[in-house]
Amino acid sequence: MPAPAPVTAPTATPADPTSTPTPREYEFLFAADDARESAPMTSLPWPDARAVAARAAVPLPPADQELGEALGQVLAAPLVALTDLPSFDTSAMDGWAVAGPGPWRLPAAQEGPGVLAGADHGGAPPLRDGHAVRIATGAPVPPGTTAVLRSEHGEVTGPDAPHPELHATRRLSQGQDIRPRGQECRHGDQLLPQGTVVTPAVLGLAAAAGYDRLHVTRRPRAEVLVLGDELLREGLPHGGRIRDALGPMLGPWLTALGAEVTVIRRLGDDADALRSALAGSTADVVVTTGGTAAGPVDHVHAILRGLDAELLVDGVAVRPGHPMLLARLAPGRHLVGLPGNPLAAVAGLLTLAEPLLRTLSARPSPALYRAALTDAVKGHPDDTRLVPVVSRHSDSAEPLRFHGPAMLRGLAAADALAVIPPGGAARGARAGILELPWAAAGA
Repeated sequence: MPAPAPVTAPTATPADPTSTPTPREYEFLFAADDARESAPMTSLPWPDARAVAARAAVPLPPADQELGEALGQVLAAPLVALTDLPSFDTSAMDGWAVAGPGPWRLPAAQEGPGVLAGADHGGAPPLRDGHAVRIATGAPVPPGTTAVLRSEHGEVTGPDAPHPELHATRRLSQGQDIRPRGQECRHGDQLLPQGTVVTPAVLGLAAAAGYDRLHVTRRPRAEVLVLGDELLREGLPHGGRIRDALGPMLGPWLTALGAEVTVIRRLGDDADALRSALAGSTADVVVTTGGTAAGPVDHVHAILRGLDAELLVDGVAVRPGHPMLLARLAPGRHLVGLPGNPLAAVAGLLTLAEPLLRTLSARPSPALYRAALTDAVKGHPDDTRLVPVVSRHSDSAEPLRFHGPAMLRGLAAADALAVIPPGGAARGARAGILELPWAAAGA
């Protein structure tokens, strides 16, 4: 592929170097970033690269996890009720359990508080017609109960009499406010199918249905290797060095994609350290940042060749993120090589790491949708472009500025990326939308 043509800077200079670029100035800055993003000799179309990543692996073996550890994982077997829900006839309200038509005779006050939730009332005598007893929400209804009268719908006369009377202030129907045994499910019913993502509600249902542990697909173990001698871990940029933006970002992002991040290591541009780290890793997925192009300290390709890794994707026709790659290090072990520029790295993450991790963890495919762009988006002549947008699950998407390969300002305000086809998209055109994981989760 010929080298990108040089980009001529605009002749006008902003009066204030700290000011926000004008749209024309910004387009020149954006084009310059594109020209500096080295591209491999071969590139897969963006949809094809995602498909290759999704097919590169198979789901990991299942494991039994404590309920508290299973959140976000995927059921490896259907969730089947281990008991009836509820497991006995229970009161849906605080009030009185009544038998037959009223008014009803109540026990004397000294005979106790009535039927309480959690108390074992097995073997309790049936409630006789014309009698009532206090009952709490969730308590088992006594045998012979025909309905539960809510506290706010009853009046007691002669509360100090030996046998007070209960009168209903509203019409009461048979079975009212009683949750019958098995109303929600019966023992053996399938509650959820295999492949369901374990949400907080799923955990609650599993606990109610009698589970202490869940059979789920194991989380992929991911290791992050941050490359680049120019990266600082703290403080302000100085002396030609810049802050590492990817180290703090990738761990939480991979976790949101379903991975268990075991370690984040910073290796600089040391080829021997990278070779040793890859040879000794036992992670399901290794994610590297930088070093995927053809610069003097870009060692990833050479080290993969030395390790006899199988290169599955070597460059993708997408901007930013052109020099991303996917390799199989060994059976069941993969490497995703991300470009070093922050937004380009995110493009690689969503293009290659997300489909790979989704397959490994058996997570369902995200629900992609299309939305109308509120403004035109400049495109690359040959490549797909990923542009941060604000969509908020609506039918429109607002493209954000500051979406050059090295920029995160636009992404930080975004909830999705718009997939812009080669050539660009006009205002009002409907573009594919990739929701960011926290936006898809409703955060």
